[in-house]
Amino acid sequence: MKKVILTILSSIFVLSLYAQSVDDKYGPNKEECVKYISYYEEYFKNKDYESAMPSWRKAFKLCPATSRQRLFSDGAVLYRKQISKCKNPILRQQLIDTLFMIHDIRIEAFPSSALSTLNNKGLDAVNYIKDNDEKLFGITNEVITKNGKETKPSILQIAFNAACNLYGNGAMSADMLIETYEKYMGVMEEIQKVDTTAMTKKIGTDIESLFISSKVASCENLIELFTPRYNANPDDLALAQNIVKMLRTTDDCIDNNLYLKAVNTMYRLNPNAAAAFSLYKLYSTRGDYKSAVAKAQEAVDLEEEREIKADYYLDLANYAYASKDNSLAVKAAASAINCDDDNDIKGKAFFLLGKVWGTLKGEGDEVSQRAHFWVAVDYLAKAKAADASLAEECDKLIVQFRAFFPQAAEAFMYGVTEGQIYNVNYSGGLNASTIVRLQK
Repeated sequence: MKKVILTILSSIFVLSLYAQSVDDKYGPNKEECVKYISYYEEYFKNKDYESAMPSWRKAFKLCPATSRQRLFSDGAVLYRKQISKCKNPILRQQLIDTLFMIHDIRIEAFPSSALSTLNNKGLDAVNYIKDNDEKLFGITNEVITKNGKETKPSILQIAFNAACNLYGNGAMSADMLIETYEKYMGVMEEIQKVDTTAMTKKIGTDIESLFISSKVASCENLIELFTPRYNANPDDLALAQNIVKMLRTTDDCIDNNLYLKAVNTMYRLNPNAAAAFSLYKLYSTRGDYKSAVAKAQEAVDLEEEREIKADYYLDLANYAYASKDNSLAVKAAASAINCDDDNDIKGKAFFLLGKVWGTLKGEGDEVSQRAHFWVAVDYLAKAKAADASLAEECDKLIVQFRAFFPQAAEAFMYGVTEGQIYNVNYSGGLNASTIVRLQK
């Protein structure tokens, strides 16, 4: 019996606490608080925002901050309406300051909705702070710092634009701007993992463009900034990846020891296609042809995405052609074509093959010595068909190479006739099947 009585008393105590918490929700001025909430809500529902404002102000003053979350969201709407109509710059600024105060109190009172409230605060900063880069950056950077990958992408762009303006005016150091860029692009990468829209991709590109146009990313600045960081943490993969990315976005900034060390760290700790390709580009810049080709081959072997593999092969083909390794240029270009499932680079690969065959030194008899021009024209015709933008360049080379086609009398001497199949076999594994064409 005693146990039952204790249970009943316990239940009565819990109920009394619940009733008290309901009363406490609206505070000591409960009746006035509820009254003014009711008044302003009636006007608000009918979109009579002007009439709603006085009662909202009363409710905001009388009611505890935790009484009602809608009090804040509705208040933000009311103040935005007031700001849009206000012509007095001093009063307008006071209204804007109050709007930010509403956001701050709401964040403290309702932490569970802080992410969305912070984004709203950031968007309001974007909309209402136009001539104060320091204040705009302060607010938007706070939002980005707290919200991370939940930040609205447009806030990142505006915040970084403000940072660039501060740097341009001497109010932000080069180190600070570079660190801000690193931070924001890290957030953008996280956002883009789930948001693949064209707009979000464009915002990321725009931030990169702002960084480049700021001129802060001089090679000397980046090397000075990152060298001590790298030396302190030579096995930090994320740091090495960031160094490589930053130096790549800067003109003429990959032929240095910091870049070489960072890329080697990437490859050592995570031997993947991108790291191998970075080493290939570095060795190619330094004139180390053997090492460059070896790393390029590793890159294509490690790469699983056929589209990226095709790009790697085409890059290698162009490099080999520039280095007068025609055999490798032909093999790499052919591999690029085989990997190009979406036909994005076939035209460029065919065009390169046309140039390679057109500039070869012929071998064999007088007809065989000119046979490579037939092959060159074949590839240039394919290049035009695959990529119309190459037509003009292809036509110029075709006219040039046709001038070297054999004369009919020369062909007759070797038993060669117009239109027959002709197999070209040159040293270095340069083989092709083509059709005989003679000068008219």
